[in-house]
This record gives sequence, C-alpha cells and structure tokens, in this order.
Amino acid sequence: MTYTTLLSSDTLAQHINDSNLIIIDCRFSLADSEAGAKAYRMGHIKNARYAHLDNDLSSTISNSTGRHPLPNFSSLVKKLGQWGVTNNSQVIVYDDANGTFASRLWWLLRCLGHEAVAVLDGGITHWQHSLTTTLPPITTKIFRPYLDPSNWLSAIDISNKLATHSIQLIDARTPERFIGEQDPIDPIAGHIPYAINRAFQLNLTENGLFIQRDKLRNQFISLLGPYTPKQTVHMCGSGVTACHNLLAMECAGLSGSKLYAGSWSEWITNQNRPVATH
Repeated sequence: MTYTTLLSSDTLAQHINDSNLIIIDCRFSLADSEAGAKAYRMGHIKNARYAHLDNDLSSTISNSTGRHPLPNFSSLVKKLGQWGVTNNSQVIVYDDANGTFASRLWWLLRCLGHEAVAVLDGGITHWQHSLTTTLPPITTKIFRPYLDPSNWLSAIDISNKLATHSIQLIDARTPERFIGEQDPIDPIAGHIPYAINRAFQLNLTENGLFIQRDKLRNQFISLLGPYTPKQTVHMCGSGVTACHNLLAMECAGLSGSKLYAGSWSEWITNQNRPVATH
C-alpha cells in the first residue's frame, strides 16, 4: 500500500523492516539549528536518516530571499539518492513538532514528482516503540526527479494574482504575528493584504495528532468560500509551516493548493510591497 499524506505509529511499526521503506528524521529548532541533529544522534527511529532544514531542505539566504529559500533541487535530488531514496521508495518523514518540519520535506518530494511520501502522525512524540543510536547502513541509489515548478509561486505571482482576486492566500502563522501585534522572528510585523489567517496549529488535536479528515475538510471549505483548492496558496514566515496547511488540505481530500515559498520573510525584503495589520 502507498501512503501519501499521514501514517500512524502503529502502521509504521508494522512496516519498519520493509525493503522499500525510507525513514527520514526532520527534527529541527529555530532557536538552535543543531538541536535536531543532536536529538537524532541521541536516539531515532530504526533506519531513519537525518535531514537538516537549513543545510538539506533550504538554500543560502540572500538579501532578497526569505529565511528558508527553496533548496537547490539538483543538490536535494543528489542528497535523496545518498539517503537511498529511489522512485519506488515509500518515504516516511517525522519530527518532534507535530509535523511542522517534516511537512516541508513531504511537500518538496511531491514537487519532485514523488507521491509515496507521508508524515508520521504525531511524530516521534507518539512513537511507542524503541529508539536507536545506530546509524542505518545506506546504499546510494539513483532518484530521478520530475520537478513541477507550478507547485509554488513567487512574490510577483502573489502580487499579480491578488490584484485580480484570482487566489485565496492563507497565512499559517499565529494570529498575533498575522495582525502585527508582535513578531519575535521577523523584523516587520503584519501580513500581506487580502491574506486570511489559519494558524497551522488548528490542524491538530490537543495531543498533537491531525484532526479527523471530515472536520478538516469542513473547516477548509468554509475558509475558502468561493475559491477552489487549486486557487489556494499557503504562506507562513518562511515557507515551512505553510506546508502543514498544504498537508492538511491534502488529508481532507482538497488537492491542488500551492505554496508561496518565500512567504512573509521574503515579502518584507522589498519596502515597496504593502503590509497590512489588524
């Protein structure tokens, strides 16, 4: 069976030794960029490789980019091969932040044409089985990408499409950051005019699992109003947690939404771009 959105801990445990299964640990902390790698070395799910948000899943920051620019896809494809990923692999990604960082790699793989990738629901926090410090034996493979750039939009795309009201832009940051009340991360607070707010945390139950599919579907349909999933674009601070909303819509059967990859931290690098508060 192919898993394309979420996978439970129990199901992963049942398939942990499958020959085509590749598990990737995506733990990361914005406060300490090496905390995830340290946590991985201290204990990870059997056979898991480690993907670093800054080094593996993003490219170098410049004056005109956000905090986590899209990776160089050629480099990412090479890295996937080094992790043993092939086009026939079932990839499972996890973190310790309710899918916040794992959903970034989930989305990147889908951009590369790889559908058989799922996020471990609840992450390592809900993993009820043993952990290991043993690094997995990895044989380098060939991963052939089928990159589809239509999965993401640029700042210019966002400006043009908002001007014609042809997209619904959804911001995954907390309400405090969205309305400009405070922003502990980026130097300017507020949001892009015409964007609406849905904090990614709303996708989760109190214990950190994704809420039920029908509930997600009803919430997003209500949020989108007249717009279709394919007219929906997600953003956040740097294009990471927005992928959580993308994943939630896919879980709800609302396929085809896209990402404003640069997100808020890119938008505010140009003082000519409008900023809204409240």
